[in-house]
Amino acid sequence: MPNIHPLSVVENGAELGENVSIGPFCHVGPDVVIGPGSELISHVTITGRTTLGNGNIVWPQAVLGGDPQDLKFQGEDSRLVIGDHNHIRESVTIHKGTNNDEGVTRIGDKNLLMATAHIGHDCKIDSNCILANSVALAGHVHIEDYASVAGLVGVHHFVTIGKYAYVGGASRLTSDVPPFMLVEGSPARVRRTNTVLLKRLNFPDEQVEQLKVAYKMLYRGSRNGQFVGHTAEILGELEQRFPDDELIGDLITSLRHSLAGVHGRYRETLRQDKVFSNPAK
Repeated sequence: MPNIHPLSVVENGAELGENVSIGPFCHVGPDVVIGPGSELISHVTITGRTTLGNGNIVWPQAVLGGDPQDLKFQGEDSRLVIGDHNHIRESVTIHKGTNNDEGVTRIGDKNLLMATAHIGHDCKIDSNCILANSVALAGHVHIEDYASVAGLVGVHHFVTIGKYAYVGGASRLTSDVPPFMLVEGSPARVRRTNTVLLKRLNFPDEQVEQLKVAYKMLYRGSRNGQFVGHTAEILGELEQRFPDDELIGDLITSLRHSLAGVHGRYRETLRQDKVFSNPAK
């Protein structure tokens, strides 16, 4: 059975799984579902049509499922869906989705969201990601598996941060981050491959070295890590040189998407309000 502190409010209609623990001064709304083994330590607010999976830990002052800070939001039915075994630290805010996307904000599994991080409407965070203190994600941001974002980073709406990437602290992200790369700065620029993480996760040395070669071909000698001419040709050369390397293939796909996007943001072309068109279609 759930363990609910008498100083908390759990409204009728909320669904609580086995061994859910709700500490003092929490408020759980009527459309909330909390999976088995999850814990709200204290002073947590969960509202809207929000679902938490199994084994999540939510720390004090977190607010989950609130209305989007989007002037286009008109109270439409939308959701926040959070997976399993996430650590959501103090004063984190996560807003539900809007009709200008799929109507849902999604958080995967085993993520660490550090204190005062903000995840805006319609964002998608995959699994095993880290968002450090005071990271601010505008709406529609997508962060892929195992990406890490250091403290005080601001991320423009519709930006994609590729898998296994690292974003240095206090960076300003206005365009997509390639997978497997380390970026930092204001605006952020590609600095090198994210070798430390790749080796920590036991990626084969050969693949790590080939990613280093790809980095040198794409960015070494360019101006401050930005693409400088002939990028499409370089991607073609990489495709021919490493035809069977899955990681190189993922990098090439990501960069081609970004090049086809708006201001380096591929997902900007997919927005539902049709502000921009997708040249790839």
